[in-house]
Amino acid sequence: MKLLTATFAALVMAASGALAHDYKTGKLSIAHPMALETPKNAKAGAGYMVITNEGDTDDTLLEARGDFPKVMLHNTRVDDQGIARMSHMMSVPIPAGASVEFKPRGMHVMFMGLNGDPLEAGEEFPITLVFEKAGEVEVVFKVEKRQAGGMEHSDHSEQSDKTN
Repeated sequence: MKLLTATFAALVMAASGALAHDYKTGKLSIAHPMALETPKNAKAGAGYMVITNEGDTDDTLLEARGDFPKVMLHNTRVDDQGIARMSHMMSVPIPAGASVEFKPRGMHVMFMGLNGDPLEAGEEFPITLVFEKAGEVEVVFKVEKRQAGGMEHSDHSEQSDKTN
């Protein structure tokens, strides 16, 4: 029984280690960059992560680059009528001593131009995050299975957000 318990514990630790993947550069850490699988006809997919600035100096995420026709920083805002609108963000401030979460129905990285080549659970792809002070950091986004009721990113109109 002890052997079975130890084996199970080792499997759980291995599985959780496989799911969690973090990156660090200087005082910035990027936790669990991931994307959700997309339908076959999706034109775009979305990526999520948490960026933590453990330093005492603010930084700014200026862009994300990857092997897609277009990669952009986006934010979703819900208006008073409950309508979600996505807009392009020119940059994302990463305040000193704070974490910024990229999540569904919030800030996210858009991978545009999928055009019949969907993001499939289990796939991985590199994305270079470009920070004003920390410079370039390559991270690997892992595609995870979509849970029921997730937000669809395959059809939306772009709007420019000049405030960010």
